[in-house]
Amino acid sequence: MYGVKGIVLDASILLKSGDDENGSPSLRPDADYVLRKLRYSNIFTGISYGPDLSAPKVRLLQESASLYSYNCFVFRPSAIDSFVSEVSLEWGDITGSYMHVVSSYNDEEIAQMISSGWLITALRSPGKASDVEYSTGTENPSKIFINKLEELPLTICHLNKKAMGKDVKTVGYLMKPSREEDFAKRGAFPLKPTPNGLIFVPLTYKLPISQQLQEIDGVLHKATDDIITVEMSSSSDSENKVTFTEGMQELQRYIGCHPDCRAIDRFTNIYPVLDRLKIQQILGGLENLNSKSCSKIRGPHFLKVVDFREPKLEDKLADAKLSLPNIVKPQVACGVADAHSMAIVFKADSYKDLNVPLPAIVQEYVDHSSTMFKFYVVGKKIFFAIKKSTPNADTLIKLAEEKQLKPLLFDSLKSLPVDKLKSQNEDNTQIDHELVTDAANWLRRVLDLTIFGFDVVIQESTGDHVIVDVNYLPSFKEVPDEVAIPKFWEAIKEKLTGKQSTEAAILL
Repeated sequence: MYGVKGIVLDASILLKSGDDENGSPSLRPDADYVLRKLRYSNIFTGISYGPDLSAPKVRLLQESASLYSYNCFVFRPSAIDSFVSEVSLEWGDITGSYMHVVSSYNDEEIAQMISSGWLITALRSPGKASDVEYSTGTENPSKIFINKLEELPLTICHLNKKAMGKDVKTVGYLMKPSREEDFAKRGAFPLKPTPNGLIFVPLTYKLPISQQLQEIDGVLHKATDDIITVEMSSSSDSENKVTFTEGMQELQRYIGCHPDCRAIDRFTNIYPVLDRLKIQQILGGLENLNSKSCSKIRGPHFLKVVDFREPKLEDKLADAKLSLPNIVKPQVACGVADAHSMAIVFKADSYKDLNVPLPAIVQEYVDHSSTMFKFYVVGKKIFFAIKKSTPNADTLIKLAEEKQLKPLLFDSLKSLPVDKLKSQNEDNTQIDHELVTDAANWLRRVLDLTIFGFDVVIQESTGDHVIVDVNYLPSFKEVPDEVAIPKFWEAIKEKLTGKQSTEAAILL
């Protein structure tokens, strides 16, 4: 057996019954979910409809097929041979089974499809049996029943895992749609097994988590996408500061009770990345790496502030080796709406009315020739990219003088003030690769994360390599797909099989 390699979704499970208020046909919400999830699954996908379907409905299905780059097929019960032949001609002689997903079927009509190696998946009407009936020793192994359309990716995963045997590992993934789209369109989440034996299946809170994870070996999550609140001052225990959605809490409970299903990464391991103060404290340990190199790698000088109006703030800034300008960031690093609301402050008296969420971290502003090095640690591999960054302090001050040196407020995800002039240092000759590799390996051990990123700037006056940010599960979109995605799969497979990674080296 080779699993499911092609899927045809019938109009009966895609179209909403009746027309909308404007008299136009529309897709069911769960149909849109499945169409999106199958788009980058690496499995052939098509849409079928009968010859008597109304023109507006046909047009809607064809538009949907075009949007997702799917094929359209006309299904005539009286000409099943033609339908089977048309699909085979379009998709070629693939190794594996085709699946037709329908709302109802006639045993006599589909007997010929089943004899041709097709699987029939039927969507039960509401109110019928409550459990998914997989094709394992049932009346007909080519008939499968599901209760909700959202179960279809899980069903395909089940069949492909059964076909491929124990060597295949299944990975459920859960993150916000935009992030999932970024990974999926690069081919990172195929439902068809990867060359190293991974099957990726989307998880959804629309179905019970326990039902979805029964045959899942690991969960790749971006738990920070499911944070409701983060409280940085109520307790010294980071775990008690974070409130997740009910769905994420259910996922955490399940994994806590089922050690065979591994989280990538453990939920407790991401807490330091949520807290800019904790990360700054961790970066203090980099001092021990500086004995082997002429260069120095470190975190920026910093100070935690709970009240911008405190009387001795200037003295505390001086004691922390902070001179103006400073960059001010919320202590909460991600997961909440204002975590990226920042400011660059040019005058000490600007702090008293500063509009940055508290508690905050005042951080050293490093002159770095407008060049940032973004490093990505993916298992035991390290990638990097060079990006434009903010101007040096003297340039910023000139710009701020036009506005009486008022603080420069920005959202670091949207409006980071980037130097428009071409940097003279947009190359990697000035970066100490060995030193940064040592730092990456050290961070990997300390944070115990499989996939993370960090940003390095090189201080003009000293040559210090300063790590100004650390983040969990970045998209590493600057790294070419043909290089990054196989290493991404490799890192996940190693995590699931429990293999210990050796020291990482930068891939140039």
